[in-house]
This record gives sequence, C-alpha cells and structure tokens, in this order.
Amino acid sequence: MKFHFTTQELSNFEENIRREWAMTNGIGGYAGGSIIGACNRTHQGYLIASLHPPVERFLVFSKTNECLLQNGSLFDLTTAQHAGDTIAQTVIETSDIPEEYKRPDTVNVASDFAPRRPVYTQGQRYLTDFIYDGTVSFRYQAGQVTIDKHLALVQGENTVAISYDITNAGSEAVFTITPLMNYRDHSESSSQDSLQFSTVSNDFCGFTLRPKADPNIQIILASSNGTCTPREDCFDVDMQYQTEVDNEVPGLDTHYCPYDISFTIPKKASLQISLICCVESDDQVFAYGLPQPELAHELIEKKKRYLDNQIKNAGYKNDDFAGALVVAADQFIAYRSSTQLKTVLAGLPWFTDWGRDTMIAFSGLTLATKRFTEAREILLTFAKYIHHGMVPNMFPDNGQAPLYNTADASLWYFYAVDQYLNYTGDASDYHFIQKEIYPALKEIIRAYHDGTDFSIYMDSDYLIHAGSGIDQVTWMDVRVGDWVVTPRHGKPVEINALWYNALRVMSDLSAHYGEDNQTYLQLANCVKESFCRTFWNPEKQCLYDVVDGDTKDDSIRPNQIYAVSLPYTMLPADQALAVVRTVEEQLYAGPGIRSLSKDHKDYHGIYCGSLPKRDAAYHQGTAWGYLMGAFITAYLKVHGHSEEARKQALCYLEPVRHHLTSEGCIGSLSEIFDGDAPHTCRGCYAQAWSVGEILRCYTEDILK
Repeated sequence: MKFHFTTQELSNFEENIRREWAMTNGIGGYAGGSIIGACNRTHQGYLIASLHPPVERFLVFSKTNECLLQNGSLFDLTTAQHAGDTIAQTVIETSDIPEEYKRPDTVNVASDFAPRRPVYTQGQRYLTDFIYDGTVSFRYQAGQVTIDKHLALVQGENTVAISYDITNAGSEAVFTITPLMNYRDHSESSSQDSLQFSTVSNDFCGFTLRPKADPNIQIILASSNGTCTPREDCFDVDMQYQTEVDNEVPGLDTHYCPYDISFTIPKKASLQISLICCVESDDQVFAYGLPQPELAHELIEKKKRYLDNQIKNAGYKNDDFAGALVVAADQFIAYRSSTQLKTVLAGLPWFTDWGRDTMIAFSGLTLATKRFTEAREILLTFAKYIHHGMVPNMFPDNGQAPLYNTADASLWYFYAVDQYLNYTGDASDYHFIQKEIYPALKEIIRAYHDGTDFSIYMDSDYLIHAGSGIDQVTWMDVRVGDWVVTPRHGKPVEINALWYNALRVMSDLSAHYGEDNQTYLQLANCVKESFCRTFWNPEKQCLYDVVDGDTKDDSIRPNQIYAVSLPYTMLPADQALAVVRTVEEQLYAGPGIRSLSKDHKDYHGIYCGSLPKRDAAYHQGTAWGYLMGAFITAYLKVHGHSEEARKQALCYLEPVRHHLTSEGCIGSLSEIFDGDAPHTCRGCYAQAWSVGEILRCYTEDILK
C-alpha cells in the first residue's frame, strides 16, 4: 500500500497544498501537512500531542524548514504560504440563512475577514517524490545533493521521528534544518505574545522548551550530530493556511524557531541524520537518551512494520484498496485514559469520540480488520457511560462530562453488538456480551419504551418519537444559536428502522441466553406493521423522512436507505427496491450520497465559506461519504447479490477509489463532498465512518 507522487504532479503549489497527509499515534495525537511540505490548515504540524489521551491536543512541533548551501548557491527547500498585502474580496451569499447569521455582501478591506494576498515560498521546485504508506517521505534534489526525508509518529507516544538520508555527488555542502515550534490548542492560532518559552540547550544537539503557559510540560527536540546555533530572528510570522482563508477567517499563525541545526556533508559522501521530538512531563525522562543517527530510522521502520501487520492480520495483503483502508482505519482507534480502554475518534483533525459515529464505523474499523480485542474495549468504553438509557453523543475535547443529545447512538449500539457476534460468535464472545453489555441493552430498550431525555419515547403506535424545541437528536444535527437548520422532530425514518432492528437483536439475544424473547418479538411485529403503514409514500414511491402526527415530510433524503440496509428490515421487496432506486437516481453523487435531493427548494450544492454558510449546506444537499456504505449494502441486497450487481457496486465505488488515491487526505476518506459536481471534498479530511463503512461494505458485500 503506497501512494506515490512525482515531480510533474508536485510542481503546482496551489493545487498540491490541498492534497494532504495525516498520521496518528494511537493515543489521540496526530501529524499532518500537504504533500509539498507546506501547512494548509490550523490543524496541521509534525506533532500535535494529546496531553490527556485522546483529548487536550496541542500543537508542539509545526514543521522543519531546510536549506542547502553548495558551491556558493543556496537552495531553499522551504515550502510555505505566508500572508502579504490585504486585498478586497466580494463575497456572494450561498445560502438562505437567518439575517443575524449573515455577513455583508462585500468584505471591507480593513475588516478582520479581508483575506491577505498569499506569498509562496516554493521549495517544492526541488521536490521529486512524495510517498505516503502510513508514514511520509519527501525526496529533494538540490545541486548535486539528494535528500530523503522520512517522518513517522511513534505508536502510543507523543513522539515524532524524522530521518534524513543525504547523498552528496559533488563538492562539500552545508545542510541546515530550522525546526518551527509551537504550543497551542490544535484549533487555535499563535502570536509572538502567546509563544513564551524558557529555552534550555541540552548536552546533546537540540533543545528543550518549557511553555510558560504550562511549565510542567517539556518539549524536547534532539538531533544526532550537527551544530545547534541560536537564531537572531526567532519567529516565523503570518504563516497563512489556505483552508482557513477559504472558510473566511484570517488563517494566520506564528511559530517559534530558536535554533538552526547545521550539518557538513563532505564531498561525494553520505550522511544520516536522526531528529526526534517528544513531549514529556516533569515526572518523565527523555526516553531516547543521546540520539544516534539510526534512531529515527529504527522508529520509522517499527511503525511501518506495525501497519504492515495490521494489513496482514486483516487478510487483505493482496488487495490494495482494502489494505489502504485498513491503514486508514487504524488512524481512528485510540486509547482513552478515563476508561483505560480503546475508543474511536470520529474524524481528523478535530473530532473526538462520538457515540453515533463510533457505532456506525465500528464494523469496518474493528471487525473487518479482525481487531476483536479493540472491538470489545470500544463496546465497554461506551457501556460505562450509558445514562438514562442513552449512549453518549460525544466526549468533549476539554475533558468535560459527555453529551447525550442523540436518539440514534443507543440504537446503533445494538447493531454494533450484533455485528460483533456475527464476526466472532463463539461461547466466550456471547458470555462477554451477556456479562458486560446485555444489561445495558436492556436498559436502553426500557428507556426508549418508557421515555427518556430529549423527548425520546415510544408512542402509542409503537414508533419512536424524538426531539423537540431546539434539540437536534438525529445525525442531521446542525444548530446555529437558536436556528435549527434541519428540524426533524417527530418520528424520523432511520430512528424507527433502527428501533425495529434493535428489538430483533434483543429477541435473538434473549433467546440465546435462555430468556423469554416473545416480548421483544411481539413489539417488533407491532413496529413493523405501524412503520409500513406510516412511512410509505405512494406518490413518490419511497419513504417519508419524518412523520409528526398528520405532518409527513416528503423530502427525498438518504435516511430511508437504512430501512433496507440494516440486518433486520420491514419493507416488502418491491418497496425496498423502490427506495434504493430513489436514492440511486436522486442522491448518488460520486464519492458520497447527497443529504437532500437536488430538486428540493432548500438544496445547497456547495459547502463553503463562513461557518453559518457551511452549516446551512451541511445536511441540505452536501454529500456524505459514510452513506455510501448503506447504499452499497442495500443495492446488493435488493438485487440478490448477483454478479451484475457486484460489478455495478464496484462502479459506484470507483469515485471513492479515486478520492482515496488522488485528492484530499491521501490514503483516507473525507467526511463530506459538494453535492454538485465535481464533488469537491470538504469537512474533516479523514472521517472514521467514511472509512469504516466503505471497508465494511467492500469486504462484507463485494468480496464475500
């Protein structure tokens, strides 16, 4: 599994700064950048450390700049975008949003929102190769010197290793590395005033920084050999992040660069350099001692072996698509210190662990990859936090108590448990579920039957009602102040499809455990009869999206696909086929499925601009990557898994393959895409349920 870009593909700065890479360390920390070496967004750098796994994520090491001096010529390998002059820009409103959330049509050149003209430092002119294989490699050719730079995060540590292999075919040269350091929350930006450190030169080549904002933290950067020289100008100011500019914010940042590290490369000689950066607290010591030239290389090779083993253990060594998705899946599985168990980060770079996202991504991330130990731990993590019969919606990044504003996470939990037993299914697995999970499942059913928080209750027709007021409890959950963009209060179609599935799962489990299952089975039959009578829309030959009393929302949305794709479903065959055809014809959009039909008056085909504009489009036409999984499963189900249907399903996945290999975050799948062609990728550049659902449907429905 390797993604390789060469000189011709790398030459264009503006195009390639939007092609990104990401790596994670298994405890919530991550690294990222563009394939040409520049940073493209606030959430990028060589080491974003998780100080309280998997949250409290801080940028500590932004990047390195390099230059080479040979035969009197200076080759600057730095690739960066900085802000120049302020320019005017006309902003066209792209959505119908409440007046209080709109900005003026024209941005004043003196306002905070006025973009500043970018200035490019184009070191990518010397870049001949970029490779992503779960680690990252850059190859530069400058003068008569070839420089191979390789990065990886150490699994389970807030440590990044950078190796340099330099071959000099000419006269003596001097190679200089300038580390750009930082200490800020990964969602914020820095200024010279905020970057206050006490700096200590070490016995080895490198330095230790103690941020004045948290003196208990040590940021240690150590290099093998070389000469460490203090810099007169210690700040890199006004680095500009294009993704943030696109979102109509300044997108400016500052970095601290106290030292240059220089190396002499003799004529016609080679040199190996090891650079290690880590975060330690006062009760820890620098684990690596005096860095040796081979140390970073060893750590990088260890990470590559770890990822290769993930592919091998999953059984997809000969399938590049599946293998790449296995590596992508690993990025989202992280250790949670509060439970001392594994959890799932919903998306890179900013999401933490969300209940809904976890349960949807669960099968692909842990079961299709045969990571059954992690699967158990994830189920336990969320079982520990069930409250009033509800699985947490999300764990905030600041360590606060979980939020529970979701009606579907608890019902998706049944799906995850059922999938776990389908993949494993021996006596010990059933015993684990009975002892650790089954009581929680009973609690959820009881809470939904009797009523719980957020107006979630079973109505007299046996269907689940959810939401009221300004609550947003389905996955279409955008709210800006008191503006609810997609109010789906009442009986959402996917909530009730999940409710039926959950009752059938409980019927099976109770029978397996020797308990009376008739209560669950009879209730499920009542739900089925009521669902089919209530949700079928004969005029449009599909399902209503939400039913609330006599009000029936006939918007064509993708939520109805779950009434076909889930293991236990209620529709007769002809109606199931009609639902799939509707989604196929009106919502399929290349790498994703639209959240609303293009024919609807509220359709927004482009997701861009300021946050209110983006929120207005988020579930109103924007295409979602994760929905492709349910669509593929449903499509194959209604077509009997025929060979022709499998071929068509592979055709539907072709845009996903292209996205994986060529755009966005190389080697992963984005959260969302524009509903309009060319379906530009947006949102999180790597999303757990996008990866998990594509891996699940590909391995469960197409390969088998």
